[in-house]
Amino acid sequence: MSPEVSIIVPVHNAQATLHRCINSIIHQEYTDFELLLVDDGSTDNSGSICDEFAQQDERIVVIHKENSGVSDSRNLALSKACGTYLQFVDSDDWITPDAAKRFVKTAEEHHCDLVIADFYRVIGERISPKGNIDETEPFSREQYAAYMMENPADFYYGVLWNKLYRRDIVEKYHLRMDPSVSWCEDFMFNLEYIRHAAVFSAVQIPLYYYVKTKGSLVSQGMSLAKTVRMKRAVFDCYTNFYKNIFSEEDYEKIRFQVYRFLIDAAGDGSLSIGAKKLENQLYISLEEISGEGALSEIYRGRKLLDYYLEPAAVKYDLSLRDARLILCLCRTVSPCRKRDLADRLGETVQGISHRLQKLSVKGYLQVEDAQAGRQRGESRKTKRINVTFLPQAEAVLEELRAAESEAAELRFSGFTQEEREIYEKLTKKMDYNMQKLLSNYGSIISFGRGENVEM
Repeated sequence: MSPEVSIIVPVHNAQATLHRCINSIIHQEYTDFELLLVDDGSTDNSGSICDEFAQQDERIVVIHKENSGVSDSRNLALSKACGTYLQFVDSDDWITPDAAKRFVKTAEEHHCDLVIADFYRVIGERISPKGNIDETEPFSREQYAAYMMENPADFYYGVLWNKLYRRDIVEKYHLRMDPSVSWCEDFMFNLEYIRHAAVFSAVQIPLYYYVKTKGSLVSQGMSLAKTVRMKRAVFDCYTNFYKNIFSEEDYEKIRFQVYRFLIDAAGDGSLSIGAKKLENQLYISLEEISGEGALSEIYRGRKLLDYYLEPAAVKYDLSLRDARLILCLCRTVSPCRKRDLADRLGETVQGISHRLQKLSVKGYLQVEDAQAGRQRGESRKTKRINVTFLPQAEAVLEELRAAESEAAELRFSGFTQEEREIYEKLTKKMDYNMQKLLSNYGSIISFGRGENVEM
């Protein structure tokens, strides 16, 4: 049975980064793939590293060949690929654990010919996200071309590695990389592919870590004359693309926008303001996730939820604590106390106040003091707040709820419907027992203290 995705990695003298790259692929949440590692005449240990991984994982196919360049390597892999979809990764980069899953899910849900995703630029120990298209619904070839025209020569559109392709389109039109071109060769492939694609979709979550270490044409020893000829060939390909997409009359209207490509240098840009240190928000202790007891169980549940919340948090520039607070507020009846929110989330009241203010500034929440709603035993000094979600929060809420559902589905993976119903029934019974005890205990403490003065 053929795999759903063929992941292609050209490899040349990459022993320093190859383990990280391959590990990020073989540990994908989505498992129905083949990994084609093309050893392009490496003179270091890259070839043997590829072979070692192949011995441990039957999904890996290693191809050894004499050095002839990255385009030849990709073309050879394309000729041997069996997947419905094609995904590319460079050997000094790596992908997020959910990259293949999100690519395939988007392609299947919207019947896409091309899926394009945001990515992280990595320079040294700093990263910043990169993305251009905010469209959440599928769009046409003409719309994609219009987006691309706004940022000519941008890595987001030009590279292979932040996209998912349909292999049947590649094979039907005999699309391959041009080995004679060593500048923007992947962009030229993309232009040809787009001409035969109809439905496009964008994922506004970074799925790829691009390490900025590649050299320029000058550093590759390219002569000035050859560089000029090569760039001219790429520009001709670019202009012909737009001439094919648009009518002659429409092309004349956009001709000067198309010409911007000639003066815009191809590149990914520098790190944006606010670039962050290279580390995930999500820290996981391997010792704790394998531990036993109630606390370890709580830890696993929280980390599982965080794992699914993180992509949405990154997309909307939120911390995991922000995301947890939003979910908590979804289940909280107003008016409520900040102290109760802090207690549920394991935070301080000051931390909750800061997060509420941050979410209010972003336009997601409206927070107001509430004088009404004090409960029995509470002092007049007890402060309660009314929290209202604003329309701008709808997209965030939808993604966080979807993440919560994904985490729940993972927990029930392998359950039969009957087993799931039994588990849910027993869980409700356990919840009732805990609520009954804690409610009685809370009432005794409340009456014992008299008035509480809390924030």
